[in-house]
Amino acid sequence: MSLSFPHKWRWLVVIAAASLLLTPGAALPAEKTGMSSEGIFVLEIILLLVVGRGLGELLERIGQPAVMGQLIGGILLGPSLLGWLWPEAERLVFSGDASQKSMINAIAQLGVLMLLLLTGMETDLRLVRRVGRACFSISAAGVAIPFVLGFAAAQAMPASLLAEGSERVVAGLFLGTALSISSVKIVAMVVREMNFMRRDLGQIIVSSAIFEDTIGWVIIAITIGIATKGRIDLGSLAFTLAGVAAFMAFSFTIGRRIVFDAIRWTNDSFSSEYAVVTVILAIMGVMALITDLIGVHTVLGAFVAGILVGESPILSRHIEGQLRGVITALFMPVFFGVAGLSADLTVLLDRQLALLTVALVAIASLGKFAGAFIGAELAGMSRREGIAVGCGMNARGSTEVIVASIGLSIGVLSHNLFTMIVTMAVITTLAMPPTLRWALGRLTLGEAEKKRLEREEVDQRGFVANLERLLVVADEGVVGRFAAYMAGVIGAGKPMTVLHAGGENEAEPGVELEEIEKGAEHNREAAKEADERPAARAPVTRRHGRHVSAETVAREARKGYGMLIVGLGRALAAKGSFTRRLDEIAGAFDGPLCLVLKPAAAGRQMPRLGAGAGRILVPVNGTSVARRGAELALAIAAVTGAPVKMLYVARVGRDEPRDTVSHRRREAVLKDIVALADRYGVEVETAIRSRAAAADAIARQAGRGVAMIVMGVARRPGEELLFGETTSSVLQHCRCPVVLISDERLPRDDAAREALRSGTG
Repeated sequence: MSLSFPHKWRWLVVIAAASLLLTPGAALPAEKTGMSSEGIFVLEIILLLVVGRGLGELLERIGQPAVMGQLIGGILLGPSLLGWLWPEAERLVFSGDASQKSMINAIAQLGVLMLLLLTGMETDLRLVRRVGRACFSISAAGVAIPFVLGFAAAQAMPASLLAEGSERVVAGLFLGTALSISSVKIVAMVVREMNFMRRDLGQIIVSSAIFEDTIGWVIIAITIGIATKGRIDLGSLAFTLAGVAAFMAFSFTIGRRIVFDAIRWTNDSFSSEYAVVTVILAIMGVMALITDLIGVHTVLGAFVAGILVGESPILSRHIEGQLRGVITALFMPVFFGVAGLSADLTVLLDRQLALLTVALVAIASLGKFAGAFIGAELAGMSRREGIAVGCGMNARGSTEVIVASIGLSIGVLSHNLFTMIVTMAVITTLAMPPTLRWALGRLTLGEAEKKRLEREEVDQRGFVANLERLLVVADEGVVGRFAAYMAGVIGAGKPMTVLHAGGENEAEPGVELEEIEKGAEHNREAAKEADERPAARAPVTRRHGRHVSAETVAREARKGYGMLIVGLGRALAAKGSFTRRLDEIAGAFDGPLCLVLKPAAAGRQMPRLGAGAGRILVPVNGTSVARRGAELALAIAAVTGAPVKMLYVARVGRDEPRDTVSHRRREAVLKDIVALADRYGVEVETAIRSRAAAADAIARQAGRGVAMIVMGVARRPGEELLFGETTSSVLQHCRCPVVLISDERLPRDDAAREALRSGTG
């Protein structure tokens, strides 16, 4: 009989098998050839990375958390399996002298801080505030009941399970805290996998886990402060509590602003690679040192630093991805692998310890389920929802292992009790995904929640909603002021930078900032009227300069912006083409462009947008960039109250029947636009003009009470800024202002790009 594996699984099986074979094969030569301590250290890292990643991938493919594979990989490489089958190899690689152990433990300890930084960055306090009462009720009961049960269990356990010299009360505080924390990562993973992340119940489950995590890390930090003193001293406890309260108050007030400003200044001032990542790590280190000085563990400082960094308005997805990559690729597998090495499951062959472990698993599971279920009942949730919440909270995962590892390192937990806690963490974590999937599968979707989900689905595909930072180039004329106002309307709550370009006439300094604030204020007022959360105030930076060149824009663009908005009084040349200055400015920016233009026939005034003013005309043709233009127009209309008309302008044959694929496609495009308009709360008028050329159809509509045209356009290749004949014709003949929003720039060769940025192209 032969075994066969699906093709996509074979490489995983090979990696796992090769890793386990590599361990003894690499260990023996080390003894004979005198492998250096650095060589053994590198071998340890390789084994933990490869085995942990391979097993993590296997577990993830069967619906389990990958982090458990990394922990199990460490268990297999430690005394639980390798040390049992081949103790000489295990001792040689992983059980050297104290200096050898300190090398890998140093990486693991740094990994704890990095993991807490990442956990904090993933902590969405806005989500906690959104669900409100249910979150606090579930979290309070979900922490209190397992904490009491864990503390009581520590008082009843045999003295042999306590670490030498530790007090039973301190061990009880530690065990109670360990049992009361849930793993946000694993809870969020399963909820996201079930497409419940945006469901009301899914948000309650995740936010409750976030709040429990936050409470738990504060408690564990205080408990560790008590444990390091070996006894409970009321004076020291009062000092620790006061220190934690002062640290938290400072962090979420003045500290928040310091962190935001430090990240923004670094991003804008440094040209070297990964400078922001370096500053984030330095912030983490400083806050960890502060918590250490007030007598609590460094993990609290790292966790709070992560929360502040994650809330920074200037933190782009790219920077966050860089930091997440090094943590998940290196520090996470090493830390959980080392934690697995410290667990010796062979002790569970002892019947008494095995029974005590079963009892610990039962206490942890029942306590957490009961606490969360009672909290859900107090919040007025249904029984089915309460069962789902109870199932979701019962996953310790990485959080439990971190807590247990800290307890072992400071001498609060014995190795046997540590092994029992790790075993409990593995069992509860592996049991949570299937139970939560079962519980969530029994829940129905209400009508109000269905409508909210549809709106949020539109947001996920949206362009304006996902902008992170805006760059504005504007002069002091009417076009520049209107462009600045538009930036405030669509970019409220987003950081932006204004490059002042001297142009038509002199004006009071900072006129662009006034227009941006005016637009942002209108955005906030519109959000309040729509019963939505107004955008928070975000930093706006103004840079002076009489001449904004391609080099200026290119240098600023390197700091990371989602869109460039340009408003220049002299931007158009003859026959719908653009001036050289606009060509150079637009060519220096790699991302989407928003050009505010005033054709010669449009007069000297920019449009007055409002319910009683002219319409915003939006030509669409089914392309993604046309949809982007429609979204921009709707975002403006939602704030200003201007009416909107969507005009489908793709040309078809005169004799084409209505019941064709092309006709159905046109109707589908307009239906998508109407759904987008519903999301913004804007009523739109739609029309199809497919018998005439697009430019002619747009021009005819523009003469019928149109205040402004918004067009999504695609850039053509070449050094000159071109958007096609239709756009040129509209700019040449229409008598109203035009806003063009383009897609990303087409790639150029490096020489042409450098010449353009230096002003020689």
